[in-house]
Amino acid sequence: MSYPEPARRPAAVTAAVVLLALMAVVAVAYAVAGLFVLFSTVDAFRLVAAGSAASPDEVDAVVALVAIWTVAGAVVSLLAGVLLAALAALVRTGRSSARVVTWVVAGLGVVAGCCGLTLLGGMRAIPLQPAEVDRSTAELLAQLSEAYPDWWISLGAGLSVGQVLGYLVVAILLALPPAATWFRRPVPSPHMPYPPPHPPHMPYPPPHPPR
Repeated sequence: MSYPEPARRPAAVTAAVVLLALMAVVAVAYAVAGLFVLFSTVDAFRLVAAGSAASPDEVDAVVALVAIWTVAGAVVSLLAGVLLAALAALVRTGRSSARVVTWVVAGLGVVAGCCGLTLLGGMRAIPLQPAEVDRSTAELLAQLSEAYPDWWISLGAGLSVGQVLGYLVVAILLALPPAATWFRRPVPSPHMPYPPPHPPHMPYPPPHPPR
């Protein structure tokens, strides 16, 4: 008994799977790198802040805020990497629901990336102008910005742009006609039917006794 061969995965779907997997790896790598950068940044910040007019409590408060923000961002990035890897695996199997979920995640990712770029651009364009009593805090924030590696802020901005573009490309690839046709195909059952068992052999009647 012969069975129809499964439909071949379109190149657009394969490209979307590869791009999702690549974005997952980048998200995990960025989370790990952020934790390493945190330690070096805190050490550099404490050295610079030691000569400022800020009190040790104010310095500790800024360090705690940066640590919480960085760890929270790393957790979110790790979860995003796991989600993207799971979507890549589900899209690869050809589940139609995986394509819909990927579109939703892509939309949320584009919004998050645009918000991140807007926030980063606003912080760069509009300098902080604290009141007179907050000058020590403004000095600490300026020193904190200088404590980060020069490439870290640029890397974050570049990854935000890449995130937006990556989600857009994945959404477009999954919306192409070959991908749409492939996702609408009937998915065969993973359990192949077995041939019916042979009926049991009936015993032969005993020979007639001789007369």
